[in-house]
Order: sequence, then C-alpha cells, then structure tokens
Amino acid sequence: MLKFTSAISPLMTLICRRIAFGALTLLILSMLVFFATEILPGDAARVVLGRAANETALQALREQLHLDEPVAARYWHWLVNICTGDFGTSLVNGRPIAELVASRLMNSAVLLVLTTGLTIPLAVGLGVFAALRRGRRSDSFLSVAALVVASLPEFVIGIGLIIVFATVVVQWLPPVSMVPPGTSVFARPLVLVLPTLTLGLVSFPYIFRMIRATMIDVLESDYMEMATLKGLPRWRMTFVHALPNAVAPAIQVVALMLAYLAGGTVMIEYVFGYAGLGQGLMNAIQSRDMPVIQVIVLLLAAFYVLVNLAADIVTILVTPKLRTGTW
Repeated sequence: MLKFTSAISPLMTLICRRIAFGALTLLILSMLVFFATEILPGDAARVVLGRAANETALQALREQLHLDEPVAARYWHWLVNICTGDFGTSLVNGRPIAELVASRLMNSAVLLVLTTGLTIPLAVGLGVFAALRRGRRSDSFLSVAALVVASLPEFVIGIGLIIVFATVVVQWLPPVSMVPPGTSVFARPLVLVLPTLTLGLVSFPYIFRMIRATMIDVLESDYMEMATLKGLPRWRMTFVHALPNAVAPAIQVVALMLAYLAGGTVMIEYVFGYAGLGQGLMNAIQSRDMPVIQVIVLLLAAFYVLVNLAADIVTILVTPKLRTGTW
C-alpha cells in the first residue's frame, strides 16, 4: 500500500501541474485574443449600422454592446459570458454566434477525425516498414517522398490535387467542397475527399519520419539484440516489444500535428470552400465581425492547448520514469 501511494503521488502531482498550466495558458490566450481584436482599427457600431448611421444611433449601440466601458471591464464581461456558454451575437447578421459556429465546428471535426483516422495508421505502418527495411530502396523512396511533401505548403498541395483530380487531368472529384446551408457533409461525401487528402499529406511526413526514427533507435537497443539472441519471432519483437516503446516518444509529435491540423484547416477550408471553422473565420475577417473572430480563434487555441495537455498526460502515463517519479 505504501509503495502504491509513493508511486501514485508523483504521477498525480505531474498531471495536476500540467492541468493547471493548461488552464493558465487558456486564460492568457483569451486575453491575447480579446485585446488583439480590440486594437484593430474600425468601429463595431458602424459595422452594424453602416456609414449612413447618425451619432445618436451609434452611441446607443455602443452602450448596448458595452463599447463605452473600459477595455478591462469589457474583457471580464466577455470572459464570463464565454465561460457560461454565451458567445454573443454576430455583428453582421445578428444571429447567435453559438448557432453560427455549431455546424461549422461539426464539419471541421468530421474533417479532422477522417484525416486523423486515415493518416496516423498509414504513417505508423509505413514508418515501421521503413525502419525494418532501413537503407533499402523502399526506405529511401518513402523517406525522399516524405521530405518532398513536407517541403510543400498546404495550399500548394490542395491546388495541385484540384488540378490533378478535379479539373485538368481528370474530373473524378468536385473542385470545391461547398454544401447547401443546413445540409450534412455526409449527404455529399465526395466533397470530403480532397480536403481530407490534403490535410493527410500535410501531416503524414512528420508522423512517418518520427515513427521511423524512434523504431530504428529501439531496434538497435540492447534489449532488442537480447531478444534476437533468445530467438523471439520477428513479428513479436516488432509489434510487442519495439512498437510500444517507439510510439511513446512520437505521442508529442502526433499531438502537435493534430493541433497544427486544427489551424491548418483554416487555409484548406478556404481553398476548397469547405463550410468549417476555417472558412467561417476568413468570412468573419472579411466582414470585420469581431465577436465571431474572437470566438473562433479562441476555440482553435483551446483545441491546441487541450490536445497538447492530453499528450502530456498520456506521455506521463506511458513513460515509466515519469509515472513512478524516478526521473
């Protein structure tokens, strides 16, 4: 019982410390998001009422939107509303922001889940394959291909796929991923193919190279040589002993790529016209809809923090030195 308590105490301390740090990071990010949009030029009241509005109407709307209050008071009012689930209303169309964001959030989540579900197994599988065939032609081909893809910006990959699969070479897929308002993306599943493929190609090289590198390190370790001398089957050495130890260091890379994908969807969704958070953010920027910009940027930042927090906790749980407090 004493051993269990002494082992669990450092573990809980580390996890609680990571959670507290994540909460503090979210608070700081909320400040940055709010004040960064506040210093942008322009008058929110004039955006709503137009240039022809008189000063009396403008002043009345400023009071309604709390624009006449100090910046610190407006931030506190905004933060309390966000924490209670009140995201406010859009300055452009007057609709609740929660309603505007909900469908876009779901569409972005579908895109992210599809990309993750396809990319991670493929990258891990090919990374293990390349590590087992280190120095051979197949390993060299995969490594060079991953390096080439990693050097291309996501919008270049997206436009290239449109040219190949939707316009010039063949016309198998729709070049844009637009769906009618209120329609599920699953009603037109083909619109998901090119954005998913683009995001997958963006994230694949980094996960592949990390898995390959960690697998090579593990395969060259002393205990793997001992397992070889004992005559263990190759499949058992690879998937039971080597792969679990190789995946642990790659967890952080996978988490960073997931967080990057959340931000990368902004450009990809804009390129393909996909009705997700990224396109919603670009539309809000073009129309200077500050409340919508604040909410979407904060959601993306919160996802980034939460994914990295989850990766930290998983890393602690799967790393014996951190789990037992013997670091």
